[in-house]
Amino acid sequence: MAANGPWLHRADGSRMLDGSSGLLCANVGQNSLKVIARIEEQFTRYSFGGAAVVQPHIRLELMDRLCCAVGRPDGSVALTTCGTLGVEIAIGMARNIARVRGKCADRANVLTSTLSYHGNSAFTLALAGNHAHRPHPGDALGVAPAFPAPYPPTHGDRGHLCDGKCALEVERAIDQRGEENVAAVLIEPVNGTTGGAYVPPDGYLRRVSEICRERGVLVIHDEVLTGLWRTGTPLASDHWPGAAPDLCILSKGLGGGYTGVGAVLVSPAVAPLLRAQDADPLPAMGTMANHLLQAAACLGVLDELESLDPVDLAARGSQFKTSVEALADLAPVRDVRGIGHLYAIEVEPGLLWPLLEETEKRGAFFYPFTGAGSSRSEGLVVAPPLTCSSNDIAYLTDVLTDAVGALS
Repeated sequence: MAANGPWLHRADGSRMLDGSSGLLCANVGQNSLKVIARIEEQFTRYSFGGAAVVQPHIRLELMDRLCCAVGRPDGSVALTTCGTLGVEIAIGMARNIARVRGKCADRANVLTSTLSYHGNSAFTLALAGNHAHRPHPGDALGVAPAFPAPYPPTHGDRGHLCDGKCALEVERAIDQRGEENVAAVLIEPVNGTTGGAYVPPDGYLRRVSEICRERGVLVIHDEVLTGLWRTGTPLASDHWPGAAPDLCILSKGLGGGYTGVGAVLVSPAVAPLLRAQDADPLPAMGTMANHLLQAAACLGVLDELESLDPVDLAARGSQFKTSVEALADLAPVRDVRGIGHLYAIEVEPGLLWPLLEETEKRGAFFYPFTGAGSSRSEGLVVAPPLTCSSNDIAYLTDVLTDAVGALS
């Protein structure tokens, strides 16, 4: 098998369009000449330089480029090897900041929602609300989600449509624990593959930030999946004024599928507290954190992303939105939701795997989700590489239309 851009070429000569950017990470497609050039250039210089010993220029270049790419040039960055470790590092930083700022050694609790996924370590699996990956109760380290997500599968039993007032559930969760015991609220600004591309109600994220600020609690956004233009903006939180977090975790869109990477962005308002005299030591990033070939690959991904014409990208996003949302009129489809280049197509129970078979027959593949709620929702996450052409988008949506129609 070979690959080029959004296309996978099979041994029998046929090809398939990657409708989910691999595992929601191959945002600039495969076989990128810009990424390859960056890696080759660095490879001929040297491949490893431990962060505790040296500070190579390429590492500093990546940190500066990343902060500028997301519109936070004065921010700070910690680089590590994957999204899971990025979440753990962000939590460690948040606890440290909260303790220094609040002069309270007990600020350790991190609150999460009932429809979430934050990585695959024992700790992050216990924190998250992904029903398929929840650990055995005895293995959950005594932690669990603390508040309902503002989406119908987990909040619809309250007898109202979700809106910005759902943030009051976060307020209750903090107050029940005692604000002096809570370091941070960790949340996906747009739900990823657990519930399937749920977008928060207008005003929700801003109100969560206000509630947390009032109580001296930090806000961490898990943008492992949504960061770097997947939702149409550099960060998903950019869609809502007043929603910017204190810490933000990036991963998939930065590595682009070419390398494992995690990045924690720290706002300039709280970063100095990590260097305070009474601060705990920073969390260890790991031997392979800040790896030079990793940095080279990430710079190549940023080169690709920044070479995209914003007008063309927006036009393809609009084409994608219109075409995918039209599927909502077809009988087996229960819901279509999403934003930017991240959508989910929820189908009637029992039709997920037949639908995947139909799309594969027609030359495209997608990422499945199995949702949440008392009756488990299921469907496809549709998230093609951002480098897809208009013709690729048309092909993708034609495949989906025909495949869904075959199940009618």
